[in-house]
Amino acid sequence: MTEIAKNIAEVRAEMARACERVNRSPESVTLVAVSKYQNIERIREAAEAGITAFGENHAQELNEKKTFFEQQGCRAHFIGQLQTNKIKYVCGFAGLVESIDRLSLAQAMQQKAEARGIVQDILIQVNIGEEEQKGGVTDGDLDCFAESIAGFSHLNVRGLMCVPPAVEAELARGYFRRMRALFEHMRQKQEFTAFDILSMGMSHDYPVAIEEGATEIRVGTGIFGARNQK
Repeated sequence: MTEIAKNIAEVRAEMARACERVNRSPESVTLVAVSKYQNIERIREAAEAGITAFGENHAQELNEKKTFFEQQGCRAHFIGQLQTNKIKYVCGFAGLVESIDRLSLAQAMQQKAEARGIVQDILIQVNIGEEEQKGGVTDGDLDCFAESIAGFSHLNVRGLMCVPPAVEAELARGYFRRMRALFEHMRQKQEFTAFDILSMGMSHDYPVAIEEGATEIRVGTGIFGARNQK
């Protein structure tokens, strides 16, 4: 077993323990391996160990890897901040775009998806800690933003995503709990037909995120080890 495969097994075991603590099925949580800056061979190791979803932060890097993901039968998630001029590298190539956080970006994605004849799955990114340096709509603006994109026929809004402030795992619990409340609020409004993804939790805090209702976690270092930038 490779080091990456061992790490994946450990993450899945920890996921199972977190689910057991709150009486959830481990199958209710999707593990996304954050593969930015990872080469194809390391990504292949993760795929061979059962990973079917990979997260990329950079549009052009995702574009470079898209053929490999398709050949492996894996789903690419775009999880980084996205500029409108980079949408062409992402729309239709990412199975899920998790960082839609402003109307201009949603409009541009809608236009590109329409031009390509597809419906693009997206998440709305929420700036749950209201940090100036991070993208995302504030929780107070979420309803208005959701209403503004509800009629975009080439976007399929699947749920919410957040990156909470960089604090210890237990201190992030309040942010995750607030995200769960926003998620349930949006589901009750029934503006979107397939609103079922709550993406939150990373390598250092995913057990807490699972306890608070995450349906998707994004783990990079916990799978691939310390990341080397290109």
